[in-house]
Amino acid sequence: MTHQFLFEIGCEEIPARFVRNAAKQFTEKTAKWFEEQRISFEEIQTFATPRRLTVAATGVAAKQNDQVELLRGPAAKIAKTEDGSWSKAALGFARKNGVDPISLELREEKGTEYIYAVKQVIGQGTQEVIAHSFSSVLESLTFPKTMRWEATKTKFIRPIRWLVCLFDSQVIPVSFAGVTADRITRGHRFLGNEIVISNADQYELVLKDQFVDVDMDERQNKIRHQLLELEKQNGWHIPIDLELLEEVTQLVEYPTVVSGQFETEYLELPKEVLITTMREHQRYFPVQDQSGTLLPYFVTIRNGDKNALRYVSQGNEKVLRARLADAQFFYLEDQKWSIENAKQKLEHIVYQEALGSMADRVERGRKLALALGELTGLSKEEREHLLRASSIAKFDQVTQMIGEFPELEGYMGREYALLQGENPKVAQALYEQVLPRHAEDELPTSRIGAILALADRFDSLVSGFGIGLSVSGSQDPYGFRKKAAVVVQLLLHHDTLNLSLTKCIDLALEVVEESGKLIHPKSEVKAELQEFFGLRLKALLTESAIRYDVIDAVLASEIDNLPFVLQKASVLMECVQHNHFKSETEGFIRVANLATKGNQHTVDRALLEASEEIKLYEAWSIASEEAKQAQNAMEVYKALSRMVPSIHSFFDHVMVMVDREEIKENRLALLKNIDQLVKSFAVFDSIVFEGE
Repeated sequence: MTHQFLFEIGCEEIPARFVRNAAKQFTEKTAKWFEEQRISFEEIQTFATPRRLTVAATGVAAKQNDQVELLRGPAAKIAKTEDGSWSKAALGFARKNGVDPISLELREEKGTEYIYAVKQVIGQGTQEVIAHSFSSVLESLTFPKTMRWEATKTKFIRPIRWLVCLFDSQVIPVSFAGVTADRITRGHRFLGNEIVISNADQYELVLKDQFVDVDMDERQNKIRHQLLELEKQNGWHIPIDLELLEEVTQLVEYPTVVSGQFETEYLELPKEVLITTMREHQRYFPVQDQSGTLLPYFVTIRNGDKNALRYVSQGNEKVLRARLADAQFFYLEDQKWSIENAKQKLEHIVYQEALGSMADRVERGRKLALALGELTGLSKEEREHLLRASSIAKFDQVTQMIGEFPELEGYMGREYALLQGENPKVAQALYEQVLPRHAEDELPTSRIGAILALADRFDSLVSGFGIGLSVSGSQDPYGFRKKAAVVVQLLLHHDTLNLSLTKCIDLALEVVEESGKLIHPKSEVKAELQEFFGLRLKALLTESAIRYDVIDAVLASEIDNLPFVLQKASVLMECVQHNHFKSETEGFIRVANLATKGNQHTVDRALLEASEEIKLYEAWSIASEEAKQAQNAMEVYKALSRMVPSIHSFFDHVMVMVDREEIKENRLALLKNIDQLVKSFAVFDSIVFEGE
């Protein structure tokens, strides 16, 4: 017969962004605990609301599984006396492990005999095991932020107020953080009461009666359904932002949608100002018509029932009206200043103490953007737009709107630039300089916008590393990892720019050095940044399911052209599936092993004697030219692989390390050139084959 187990942690409201991950962690650690304790179960369900984290296991065994332990004792020479009986050491080993000395036996391991005891471990009752050790699961839970609130100084996401622990109908008095588990839970903070759970299988139903939907997915679907109903009733379209949906799901225990409205005059504000005010600051869903035009309505989620919804709506309308009035005031006040006035204000905003003001940062970004633009073959019109956009970049930082709504950086720059008559392409670049803002965000569509975005990130990284700021372990206070990831993303997806990673770093270093802000030696900063970008590429390739050895092979080579790096990794992932790849890799490694012994790069054609080395020289010459003309990574690899038969033939028939110095050096030079060509693609001694 199997049983049901329920454990609920009741606490003060958990921040919405932590609820789902906390519930997932609780479930995973509970499952692991059952396995470690040898207690079988069928399934573990997860329940969570802002005030509770719960696991409910079904099909739980009544006791631990029995097991047989094989315990190794001392070596036979110590365990046996001269007359062949067990020594004191052997008898002590048996006594310590609770086994009869008669059951001891000798077994050989790596040429030495040891005594072993076979111990039958009878499983304890599940209730007893839970009572004694389930609190270890609670102690093992980790959170981004924790609190301490009682005498035992226990750390948890929020203060714990009650615990429920049931094995079917039996209470198991597990204690944690000064609270002992019972069968009493709490319903909705305002609509519910304390309630007794008589049996573990009644948990969901009991709490539903107390206005608590404990199933996260059910709660979210309930919100979706209510939003759809509201759309149908009013002919609206309510765009569902998934992050907002998840957040409001974890803010409430009993969701009810509430709609409200605001004055149409606020629709004159830019669309994103309205949406940001509603979504980011109030957790409201904006409302559109079927064509996507914003309507003067909003939808919010109430943590409660449908009682007195009109008053709830009026309260939310009042709050939003004040917010929108502020936004309208800021919007109108900002327009009293010209872009040039705003630029002057940047001189009074400190960017970083050692790096100067925001105006200094804009000037470095301008110089770097223009330098990058020179490398990308911009048209005359594009160069003019880049010059203007880079000169007024960040001017929106001093506006009152950005002071209140920092999420609108770039967007307000574009809006204000258009209002002041700037070229639309310049205005768009001002918006695109901040993109992408997060992993799922859009990328710059224009080359000018992409160059501004790159200049901004490269200046932050190079100037930051240049004064000694860096990333340490999980700590990244300056967001350098994110900035480097954005650079990689931009260089990969804007390959029409055809920018070299190393060249970008070099140009940024020159600009920072010229500004007098570079504290550490340029060579050290460059090496540190190249390693840093290598780690970002490694993470990207790992996420793309590239083998670790292929990643090592590719990253040990040239990483300047990021799209080509990804191509090379993809090509090698395809090649490792083929039988001939091992022979090719072995050929490249044979070359690499001897190439390091050479002292020169120039190959004298006249000193080539054996037919095999002449053929290898010709194969290298052809491969070099084909690699230069190749259109993609696969064509480069094919050019390299065509040298392999000549490489193996050369090593099978030609002695490299001969007594004649000029012949030896000439052959080593040939190998050094081949190795250099191969390693410009990948370092093949990183590749691991099965069985090695």
